[in-house]
Amino acid sequence: MTTLTPNLFFSGNAEDALGHYRDAIGGEVEIMRFSDAPAAAETVPAEWKGKVLYGSLHSAFGDVAAMDAPPGRSGEAGDNFAISISLDDEERAAGIFAKLASGGKIMMPFEQTFFAKKFGMATDKFGFKWMINVAR
Repeated sequence: MTTLTPNLFFSGNAEDALGHYRDAIGGEVEIMRFSDAPAAAETVPAEWKGKVLYGSLHSAFGDVAAMDAPPGRSGEAGDNFAISISLDDEERAAGIFAKLASGGKIMMPFEQTFFAKKFGMATDKFGFKWMINVAR
Protein backbone atom coordinates (compact mmCIF):
# COMPACT_ATOMS: atom_id res chain seq x y z
CA MET A 1 0.00 0.00 0.00
CA THR A 2 1.23 3.50 -0.81
CA THR A 3 0.15 6.52 1.21
CA LEU A 4 0.96 10.21 1.42
CA THR A 5 0.69 11.66 4.93
CA PRO A 6 1.41 15.06 6.48
CA ASN A 7 3.84 14.71 9.39
CA LEU A 8 3.82 17.50 11.99
CA PHE A 9 6.86 18.28 14.18
CA PHE A 10 6.37 19.53 17.73
CA SER A 11 8.70 20.75 20.48
CA GLY A 12 7.40 18.37 23.15
CA ASN A 13 3.61 18.64 22.89
CA ALA A 14 2.80 16.21 20.05
CA GLU A 15 0.59 14.07 22.30
CA ASP A 16 -1.48 17.11 23.29
CA ALA A 17 -1.83 18.12 19.63
CA LEU A 18 -2.93 14.63 18.54
CA GLY A 19 -5.53 14.59 21.33
CA HIS A 20 -6.77 18.02 20.27
CA TYR A 21 -7.10 16.94 16.63
CA ARG A 22 -8.86 13.70 17.69
CA ASP A 23 -11.34 15.72 19.75
CA ALA A 24 -11.97 17.98 16.76
CA ILE A 25 -12.32 15.45 13.92
CA GLY A 26 -12.61 12.05 15.64
CA GLY A 27 -10.55 8.96 15.10
CA GLU A 28 -7.98 6.86 16.93
CA VAL A 29 -4.57 8.00 18.19
CA GLU A 30 -1.59 5.65 18.04
CA ILE A 31 1.69 6.57 19.80
CA MET A 32 5.24 5.16 19.94
CA ARG A 33 7.40 6.86 22.55
CA PHE A 34 11.15 7.51 22.50
CA SER A 35 11.40 4.96 25.34
CA ASP A 36 10.16 2.31 22.87
CA ALA A 37 13.28 2.69 20.69
CA PRO A 38 15.69 -0.27 21.01
CA ALA A 39 18.65 1.91 22.11
CA ALA A 40 16.57 4.20 24.34
CA ALA A 41 18.39 3.29 27.53
CA GLU A 42 21.72 4.45 26.08
CA THR A 43 20.73 7.26 23.73
CA VAL A 44 17.54 8.96 24.93
CA PRO A 45 17.77 11.55 27.72
CA ALA A 46 15.41 10.83 30.64
CA GLU A 47 13.29 13.92 29.92
CA TRP A 48 12.61 12.66 26.35
CA LYS A 49 11.67 9.04 27.10
CA GLY A 50 7.95 9.88 27.42
CA LYS A 51 7.88 12.11 24.33
CA VAL A 52 6.33 10.99 21.03
CA LEU A 53 8.80 9.34 18.65
CA TYR A 54 5.97 8.67 16.20
CA GLY A 55 2.27 9.21 16.59
CA SER A 56 -0.67 9.25 14.25
CA LEU A 57 -4.32 10.12 14.20
CA HIS A 58 -6.32 7.75 12.01
CA SER A 59 -9.57 9.51 11.11
CA ALA A 60 -12.35 9.23 8.56
CA PHE A 61 -10.66 12.14 6.72
CA GLY A 62 -7.28 10.39 6.51
CA ASP A 63 -4.20 10.18 8.67
CA VAL A 64 -2.03 12.86 10.27
CA ALA A 65 1.31 11.88 11.79
CA ALA A 66 3.10 13.79 14.54
CA MET A 67 6.34 13.62 16.49
CA ASP A 68 8.27 15.49 19.16
CA ALA A 69 11.36 16.59 17.27
CA PRO A 70 14.67 16.87 19.09
CA PRO A 71 15.78 20.41 19.97
CA GLY A 72 16.61 22.45 16.89
CA ARG A 73 14.76 20.08 14.51
CA SER A 74 11.10 20.99 15.08
CA GLY A 75 11.12 24.16 12.99
CA GLU A 76 8.99 27.24 13.47
CA ALA A 77 5.20 27.31 13.27
CA GLY A 78 4.36 26.93 9.59
CA ASP A 79 7.71 25.21 8.91
CA ASN A 80 7.19 22.32 11.32
CA PHE A 81 5.95 19.61 9.02
CA ALA A 82 7.05 17.13 6.37
CA ILE A 83 5.20 15.15 3.75
CA SER A 84 5.56 11.43 4.36
CA ILE A 85 5.27 8.77 1.67
CA SER A 86 4.99 5.11 2.70
CA LEU A 87 5.53 2.41 0.10
CA ASP A 88 5.89 -1.36 -0.05
CA ASP A 89 8.29 -1.22 -3.02
CA GLU A 90 11.84 -0.57 -1.77
CA GLU A 91 13.28 0.15 -5.23
CA ARG A 92 10.55 2.65 -6.07
CA ALA A 93 10.97 4.30 -2.65
CA ALA A 94 14.74 4.66 -3.20
CA GLY A 95 14.11 6.30 -6.58
CA ILE A 96 11.57 8.74 -5.13
CA PHE A 97 13.94 9.62 -2.28
CA ALA A 98 16.86 10.23 -4.67
CA LYS A 99 14.78 12.48 -6.91
CA LEU A 100 13.32 14.49 -4.02
CA ALA A 101 16.77 14.91 -2.42
CA SER A 102 18.41 15.94 -5.71
CA GLY A 103 19.40 19.59 -5.43
CA GLY A 104 18.25 19.65 -1.81
CA LYS A 105 19.66 18.41 1.49
CA ILE A 106 19.58 14.91 2.98
CA MET A 107 18.60 15.12 6.65
CA MET A 108 18.68 11.35 7.24
CA PRO A 109 20.03 8.90 4.62
CA PHE A 110 17.67 6.39 3.06
CA GLU A 111 18.65 3.27 5.01
CA GLN A 112 17.40 0.53 7.31
CA THR A 113 16.20 1.60 10.76
CA PHE A 114 14.75 -0.22 13.76
CA PHE A 115 11.26 0.91 12.71
CA ALA A 116 11.41 0.47 8.92
CA LYS A 117 13.01 -1.62 6.19
CA LYS A 118 14.20 1.71 4.80
CA PHE A 119 13.60 5.31 5.84
CA GLY A 120 15.04 8.64 4.83
CA MET A 121 14.40 12.36 5.28
CA ALA A 122 15.34 15.11 2.84
CA THR A 123 14.59 18.74 2.18
CA ASP A 124 13.92 19.26 -1.51
CA LYS A 125 15.38 22.08 -3.61
CA PHE A 126 12.24 24.13 -2.92
CA GLY A 127 12.68 23.90 0.86
CA PHE A 128 9.99 21.30 1.65
CA LYS A 129 10.74 18.33 3.90
CA TRP A 130 9.98 14.78 2.77
CA MET A 131 10.05 11.46 4.67
CA ILE A 132 10.16 8.26 2.60
CA ASN A 133 9.35 5.00 4.39
CA VAL A 134 9.30 1.30 3.47
CA ALA A 135 7.44 -0.47 6.27
CA ARG A 136 8.63 -3.75 7.81
